Amino acid sequence: MDVEEYYNELKQQVEEHAHRYHSLDAPTITDSEYDRLFQALLQFEKEHPQLVAADSPSQRVGGAPLDKFSQKPHRVPMLSLDNAFKEEDIFEFEGRVKRYLNSNKTPRYVAEPKLDGLAVELIYRDGLLNQALTRGDGNIGEDVTAQVKTIQAIPLKLKGKGPALLEIRGEVFMAKKPFEALNQRRLKTEQPLFANPRNAAAGSLRQLDARITAQRPLSFFAYGTASSAGLNVEGQHQLLHRLKELGLPVNQHIRLCASAQEVLATYTAYTEMRNDLPYEIDGMVVKVDNFAFQERLGATARAPRWAIAFKFPATQSSTILKEVQYQVGRTGVITPVAIIDPVNVGGVLISRATLHNQTEIERKDLRIGDTILVQRAGDVIPEVVKPIGEKRTGREKAIIPPRNCPVCATVLEQEANEVAWRCPNTLCPAQKLRALIHFASKAGLDIDGLGKKTLQQLYDEELIRDIPDIFSLDIQVLAGL
Repeated sequence: MDVEEYYNELKQQVEEHAHRYHSLDAPTITDSEYDRLFQALLQFEKEHPQLVAADSPSQRVGGAPLDKFSQKPHRVPMLSLDNAFKEEDIFEFEGRVKRYLNSNKTPRYVAEPKLDGLAVELIYRDGLLNQALTRGDGNIGEDVTAQVKTIQAIPLKLKGKGPALLEIRGEVFMAKKPFEALNQRRLKTEQPLFANPRNAAAGSLRQLDARITAQRPLSFFAYGTASSAGLNVEGQHQLLHRLKELGLPVNQHIRLCASAQEVLATYTAYTEMRNDLPYEIDGMVVKVDNFAFQERLGATARAPRWAIAFKFPATQSSTILKEVQYQVGRTGVITPVAIIDPVNVGGVLISRATLHNQTEIERKDLRIGDTILVQRAGDVIPEVVKPIGEKRTGREKAIIPPRNCPVCATVLEQEANEVAWRCPNTLCPAQKLRALIHFASKAGLDIDGLGKKTLQQLYDEELIRDIPDIFSLDIQVLAGL
C-alpha cells in the first residue's frame, strides 16, 4: 500500500466512525479509539501536507475569521410554508390539494417533525460539500460554508454515487442538553445566556469566526432538495431514504400517511413525544409525497401549495400583571406593553408581553394586579391571552390609557375607523429613535454592530438624531463610549 492509498483509507475510517457517531448514534469504537485514529490522521497530514484533501475530517476546525458574510442567490428559491393551527386547517389543505389536482383520490402525505432551528442549503458538487447558504429572504442567503463545515453531523463528502449537483435543504439546530451545557459554560464566564436553542443555533452558525462555530454543539437534519433530478426517486419518502443512503442525517420520526386522519394521528403522536425528544420541535410539516403531484400543485409567491406547517398550540403560563407601559413606534402608533412577574413560558423567561392596543385591553377586561394567562404565539411572541377572573381579589385597578404621548407629551390622535392611537409629532424623539433602529436593522441596511442598544446609547449621548448622522460618526468619539 502506497502513501496515498494509506491516507485515503485512514481518512475513510475516520469519516465512517464520525458518521456512525454523529449521524447514526451507533458508534462501533470507543471515544478513545476514535481520538487515536483522528490524531493519526492529523499527524499524517502534518507530515504530508501536499496530500491534504478538502473533504478530510481535519478541515472542520475552521479558518481565519471573515470580515463579513457574503450573500449568494439560491438557484431555486427556499420558500416559506403556510401554517395550520387547528385540525380543520389540515382538512382544508387536503381539499385545496384535491381541487388543484382535479381529483377525488386522496394523495399520500409525509409527516415530518418541524425542528426549531435555522434553515440552510448545502450544495454538493461531484459528491463534495462545495457551499452552504442560510435561507436568508428565500432568494438570497448568506454564505456560511466555513461554519457549516465544522458541524460534525454534516458530511464533507457524500457516500456512494449521487448527481453531479445536489442542493440539500435542512435544519441546523442545537439539542436541549448541549444547549443547557453551553449556557452553563457561558454563565461561568459571565457571558450573556442564549434565550433558547434556536437562538443559540442561529447565533453559533452566524459567527464570522468559524473556530467559534466549531466549539458549538450544532446538529443537522436534511428534509429536502432543490431538485430530485439524478436521485431516481418518485416522492418525498423515497427521497429521505435516498439522502440517508448518501450519508446525510434524516429525522427518524418521519412517517408516511395515507390520509388527513393519519396526518392528525401523527400530529398527536408528535405532541405526546415533544417533551421527550432531545431537540426542540414546534410543530409538524406535512408534504404531498408524490413529486409529480408537487409539480402540478406548484407554489404561490411565498409558499408551495403541496406543503403546510401544522404548529403546536402556543405554550401558556399564568403570572401577575404589574403595570402597563406605552411604547411609541416609528410611525407614531402607541402600543401598550404588559410588565409582568417573570415567568417561564416554553423554556424562555418572560417579563414583558404585548397587549396589542387599548381596544384589546378593554375587550379582555384586563386590570393592574390581575392574574393573567400568557402565551408565546407560534412559540415566539409573548402575548396576554386573558385575565383569570376567579383569582381577582377586588384590589385590581383599571388600566387608564394616556391622552398625551408618553415621550413628547403631544396630544394623541385617533383616525376614524382605526383602533390605534398615534403621536402626530414627527419630531417625537421616540419615533426618530425607532426610525434609526429600523434603518440599521436587517429590514433596512443591516448595519453590523449597530443594534438597538448601541443606537439607544448614541441617541442618549446626542451623537445622532437623524439617519445622515450615522454616516458622520467620529471613530475617536465612539472609542471613548
